Amino acid sequence: MDPVLPGIRTFEKDMVALRHQIHALPELAYEEFATSDLVASRLTEWGYTVHRGLGGTGVVGTLQRGQSRRAIGLRADMDALPIHETTGLPYASTLPGKMHACGHDGHTAILLAAARHLAAEGQFDGTLHLIFQPAEEGLGGGKKMIEDGLFKLFPCDGIFALHNMPGFPVGQFGFRAGSFMASSDTVIIKVQGKGGHGSAPHLSVDPVVVAAHVVLSLQTIVARHVDPRDMAVITVGAIHAGDAPNVIPDSVEMRLSVRAYRPEVRELLRQRITDVVKSQAAAHGARADIEYRWRYPALVNDAASTEFARQVAVDWLGEDGVIADLQPLTGSEDFSFMLEQCAGCYLIIGNGEGEGGCMVHNPGYDFNDACLPMAATYWVKLVERFLAVAGA
Repeated sequence: MDPVLPGIRTFEKDMVALRHQIHALPELAYEEFATSDLVASRLTEWGYTVHRGLGGTGVVGTLQRGQSRRAIGLRADMDALPIHETTGLPYASTLPGKMHACGHDGHTAILLAAARHLAAEGQFDGTLHLIFQPAEEGLGGGKKMIEDGLFKLFPCDGIFALHNMPGFPVGQFGFRAGSFMASSDTVIIKVQGKGGHGSAPHLSVDPVVVAAHVVLSLQTIVARHVDPRDMAVITVGAIHAGDAPNVIPDSVEMRLSVRAYRPEVRELLRQRITDVVKSQAAAHGARADIEYRWRYPALVNDAASTEFARQVAVDWLGEDGVIADLQPLTGSEDFSFMLEQCAGCYLIIGNGEGEGGCMVHNPGYDFNDACLPMAATYWVKLVERFLAVAGA
C-alpha cells in the first residue's frame, strides 16, 4: 500500500520540478529574493494569507479553518551555501560559488507541497502557519524573524521543522526528545606579540609560539574540565600569521568553533577558553584579545511534542518507519531559537545510505527527491492530528 497521500502523489512531478528550479538558482543568507517571491506567489495562489518581510526575506503563509483557537507552525529554511557545486546534474546550480548543499531546496519544496495539499483537501480545525525562513546557515535568520515579531504576529501552540539526513534510509523519520543538536559559538582570538627578524627571536615576542601553546592547552579543557558524560567540542579551524619564513609576525589570529549540549557546559567552555588563552599569552610576554560570539543555543526538543510527532509517524508507517534510538547530533540549527519560544520538535528524514551519497555541506551533495512525497505527507498528517476536527 502506498504510504503517500493520493493527492500528493498526483502532483509529485510538479514537486520535483519545483525543487530542481530552486536548486538551480541558489541564494545565500538574506538574499533569498527570488525564492521568497516564488514561495509567496504559490501560497497566494493556493489561498493562504501571506506576510512578507520578517527576517528580511522571510515568508509566512496562514490558513485558518473552523472555530478552534489552536495554531501550529511548520518551518522550512530557504538559504543556500557559498560552495561551488560539482554534481554535474542537469539542474545543478547556475550560479558559480553558490549551491544548495544542505537540502534547503528540498525542505522548501516539501513544505510547499504540504501547503498545496492542505489548502485543497486538508481536514483541520484551527490555524496553520507555514514559516519559510531565511539565513539558517550561520547568520541566525530564525532569531531575526523572532525579533521582527514572528510569534507575536503568528502565535503557535506548537512548532515543528525537519531536516534531511544522509546515512539513514530514504523516508524513515527520526525523533529525539531533549537536547538533540549542539550549541555553536565562534571565538576569534588575536595574540599580539612583537615582530622581528627570524634570526633574532630573543628580540621579539613570537605570537606563533604562543598560538601553538594555546592550541595544545585548549585540548585539555574538554579532556580535564568537562564531565566525561557531557559532550563538548573545541575546534581550532583557522590560524593566520605571517607571510615569510624569516619574519616573526606581530600577531596571530585564531578562529575556534565551540559546541555543547548543556548551557552549563557552554558557559564552562567560555570561562576555561578565556582563562587558558589569557594565561598562555601572559606566560610568554604577549597579549591576547578575545571576541566570544554567542551564536546558536543547543536545540532542545520538548518531550511531549516529540512524542506526539513520533506517534504520528508510527501510526502512519509503523515502527519500521521510525529510526530506532536516534542519537543526538553535534551540528547546530537556529530552529533552536524558535524552540526557546514555543514548544515543538525538530525531526529528521533519511536522505539515503550507501554508494552515491554524501554528507551535507559537500560540493557533491544532492537532496533525494524520493523524500519529497513522504515528508509532505507527514506534514499533512501532523497538521491534521494537531488540529484535529472534533468527532473526526
